[in-house]
Amino acid sequence: MDAFTFEIKTPHLTGGRSHTSLARTDLASVGLNYYAPGRKNTLHTHPGEDHTFIVLDGEATFYDKDEKATVLKKGQGIMLPEGWYYWFQNTGGEPLALLRFSARKAKPKVVRVDVKGNTRSEDEEGYKYVDGVPIEGKNWEMS
Repeated sequence: MDAFTFEIKTPHLTGGRSHTSLARTDLASVGLNYYAPGRKNTLHTHPGEDHTFIVLDGEATFYDKDEKATVLKKGQGIMLPEGWYYWFQNTGGEPLALLRFSARKAKPKVVRVDVKGNTRSEDEEGYKYVDGVPIEGKNWEMS
């Protein structure tokens, strides 16, 4: 595999959230998560994966399985080791842009498991945009 470049950019949304894959190898990936104000996800973990989030814009509050809150502002990050259950929410008044880095020991068959045992595979396209649609010609990008 040759080296390659990517751009930290994602469409603005009418609401909801999105995940834009920016780069991937067999061991690591980089993505950009974008959440409208108030939008959150649910308690889950990623088997076989360590991952880090860095707030590029906005404010995120991360919660562990015991509901302990960690508030992150622009320029702050959190490292989540393999097996760590968490969820997060956009707790700021503007869109939240999170840079997501992950490292995997191997390519797992399941990339996400919630507390009810529901799973998601890496190939599911329904996760790219949830509860919103891209706004034509408008993007969030590094400034």
